[in-house]
Parts: sequence; C-alpha cells; structure tokens
Amino acid sequence: MMHTAFLMLLIGLSAGTMGAILGIGGGMIITPIITLGMGLPIKYAIGASIIAVIATSSGSTIAFLKDDVLNLRVAMFLELATSVGAIVGALLTGVFNPAILYFLFGCLLLFASWNMVRKLRSGKEVLHRATPDKLAEKLKLNNSYYDKNLHKQVDYEVENVPGGMTIMFGAGLASGLLGIGSGAFKVMALDNVMKMPLKPSSATSNLMMGVTAAASATIYFFNGSIRPDIAVPLSLGIIVGAALGSRIMQHMPSRWLRIIFVPILAYLGLQMAFKAFGVTI
Repeated sequence: MMHTAFLMLLIGLSAGTMGAILGIGGGMIITPIITLGMGLPIKYAIGASIIAVIATSSGSTIAFLKDDVLNLRVAMFLELATSVGAIVGALLTGVFNPAILYFLFGCLLLFASWNMVRKLRSGKEVLHRATPDKLAEKLKLNNSYYDKNLHKQVDYEVENVPGGMTIMFGAGLASGLLGIGSGAFKVMALDNVMKMPLKPSSATSNLMMGVTAAASATIYFFNGSIRPDIAVPLSLGIIVGAALGSRIMQHMPSRWLRIIFVPILAYLGLQMAFKAFGVTI
C-alpha cells in the first residue's frame, strides 16, 4: 500500500508539472501507467485522469492568476461553448460513428501541429494587427502579461472569436461523445485560431480544463471509477507538481514550449486518426 501511494505521488508530481507547463492535463502520462504499468482496468485510469485535470488546474491556476498570465475573460467566454458541446455530445452518444469523429479530430490536431511548426519558423509570437478585431475589442478580450523570460510586459490582441468558439464547441463535443480530454483542443483554439501567445494560452487552458472536468467528476465518483487509494496521493503530487510547473513555464522561452508541443500534438493527432481504423499506437 505504501509503495503504491509513493508511486502515485511521484507520478502525480510528473503529470502535474508537465500538465501545468503545457496546459493539456496529465491524462496522457497517467492513463498508460495505470493501465499498462499497474494492470488496472481502464475505468480507474479515466477516473484518475479526471482527478489529474482538476488537481492540475487547481494547483496551476492560483499561480497564473497571481501573476496575471491567464486571460480570465477569454476562459469564461469560451467555457460556455465547451460546456454546450459536452452536453450535446453526451446527448448524441450512439448516434454518430466514433471512428469518423476520431479521424476528423485527429486530422485537426495534426493540422495544429503543423501550424505550430510554421510559427516556430516565422518567429512571430504576438499578434499586432493594424486594425484590431472588433468583436474581441467589444468583449474586452485583448490583454497583456509579464513575460518572466523576456523581463517585459507583453501586450497582445485576440482575433477570430467565432472560430475559437467553434473549436471549443468541438472540444466539448469530443469530450462528451468520445470520453477524451480536450486540453490539446483548447490550446489549439487559443494559440492557432485566436492568435494568443502560447504562455497565456497554456495558462488559460489550465483554468478551463478544471471547470470542464469538475462538471463530470461527480458522475465518475458515484459510478466507482475514482479509487481513493489512487486519487489521494496522485492529487497531492499533482498539486505540488502543478505549482512547480506553473513557475517553470513562465521562465521558459516560448520557442521551447512550442518545440515540446509540436511532437505531443502530432502524437495525439496520429493516435486519434489511427484509432479510427482500430489501430492503437
């Protein structure tokens, strides 16, 4: 029992750190360890992933709010689309062929990965339009943050709010229909579609993931998917790791974050696309 608790603590520490840095939760770290490494059923991995997302969001959002890195108005506005998408997805379960959705969402993530490569090549991190987006201005979504790596205040603008809402609706739809995490879609919508810098995109995604996961956590708890002997040490490790990761992310160059993100998005995209044909990678 003590050995398992200590192992969960270390896993949580790693997952929380990476989840806070990238804004995609720690499910992709936790799920294979619990299912393959520990030999437990997939339902416990799903329950642990939900706990991981909530704990990562809680641990990192405090630091991001304190340092004014995340865009609270964008998070609350887009969370409406994600929540509606999740409800619609849950209602439509069994109507659509999951294989088609896996393929479409996989291709979307591969496209996002390619867009990040393009941003790396261009070296342009912050959007400054000659004419700011009228809808973003009206909703007061444009913001600024202090970049601790560059040691300066960075002002940025937001664009294509309807496009971001559409991707967020799709992220909620994917969560409701397929039971998958949507952190990668959130970062993709904020960074690729709405042209926010990657650091506030990651920070904002962390907050949104926690709100989305909290809505479904009760269901997983009552159906027995959340085991206290896994969830408690895992949460403790994640909260500490998330607080650490939120500090590390703010001091990292945005270019390094993108270099880490590109293979992760490509892997998740390929994983979903191949899953449409019954192939697991």
